Amino acid sequence: MLQVTLQDIKEAKETIKDIVKKTDMLECASLSNKTKANVFYKCENLQRTGSFKVRGACNKIANLTDEEKANGVIASSAGNHAQGVALGAKMSGIKSTIVMPATAPLLKVSATKGYGAEVVLNGLVYDDAYSKAVEIQKETGATFLHPFNDKHVIAGQGTIGLEIFEQLNDKVDTILCPIGGGGLIAGVAVAAKALNPNVKVIGVQTANIPSMHESMKNGKVSSAFKSTTIADGIAVKTPGDMTFEIIKELVDEVVLVEEEEIAQGIVYLMENLKVVAEGSGAVTTAALLSGKYAPNENENVVCIISGGNVDVNNLYRIIGSGLAKEGRRYSFSVTMIDKPGGFSELTKIISENNANILNANQSRLSSGAYIGKQNAEFVLETFDHDHIQKIKSDIEAAGFEIKDL
Repeated sequence: MLQVTLQDIKEAKETIKDIVKKTDMLECASLSNKTKANVFYKCENLQRTGSFKVRGACNKIANLTDEEKANGVIASSAGNHAQGVALGAKMSGIKSTIVMPATAPLLKVSATKGYGAEVVLNGLVYDDAYSKAVEIQKETGATFLHPFNDKHVIAGQGTIGLEIFEQLNDKVDTILCPIGGGGLIAGVAVAAKALNPNVKVIGVQTANIPSMHESMKNGKVSSAFKSTTIADGIAVKTPGDMTFEIIKELVDEVVLVEEEEIAQGIVYLMENLKVVAEGSGAVTTAALLSGKYAPNENENVVCIISGGNVDVNNLYRIIGSGLAKEGRRYSFSVTMIDKPGGFSELTKIISENNANILNANQSRLSSGAYIGKQNAEFVLETFDHDHIQKIKSDIEAAGFEIKDL
């Protein structure tokens, strides 16, 4: 029997109703046209603290005993749970300590401190922060608030599922949901399947840290880590056992998306929905754009944007990657004979193809086989992949050696 029920989620909704926002549901006409489905977005990036995490954190804090509150609270988080706990603790007059990975975006660290929490940075991913938090908890006796593997946290996140059905008048076929430790999708799945057992719940995880995907494949909780990710909000090497049991029973499928696809999702949301999503919030869009999940015609699909706390310092890099994935930015190097007019001839080809030069660097190669040659590196603004191929063909036809960067 699952440890979280629809009744738990309904009680959580009542508990947190004066704290959290009922976030907007937006239809994305461009993605609906592209997929032939009806695509909607549940915008938790517009939630207080910029993430869904405030739901579970505040529900958990509301259910603490007076003794647990008196001891203060400690949590580990990639950033969004941190802000939820810090806000909930501040509103309840409780001391809070948050351990975050050293890779957490500066925006999330600063915001957490702004809510009055003491912040400790440790490690590369959530699991490293968790280990440090456990160590501190043993020293201080503070009450530990787990970000996903907790009944009250899962129930709090599940209130999103109730809102989705209310806002679409029960006309929901599929819910696409990000997965890290599994608290969000576990809560949403409990609510959704209780309201309509035929609803599909699809989890989306980064291929760089596919822990829940591997757990589902292995039939048991498994750790997985290949590399860091721009989806820092779901950078969890080992999912929870409580969340896994729920997901194993109620979630239909877990798909994986690549980093470039996530970046493309962020760019797509900014341009087409006028919404800023962090990497973890854009994985559901990445799944649709990449075809990792292909809906049927007229299928009502809800994508959860789990958060919008993206670090502006990293945003330009993410945008660059997303544009490159779409063929709207092209970086390459060219080797040419060192003669007057060579560089001018090259830029003329680019101009004739209506590409915009964003950056260009030229240097002489004066050693070995490159004596008498020049090298130039370009970053172009282009229309699409066909446009890039035409530019490459024309440059090669003019006798230049070209190499993608």
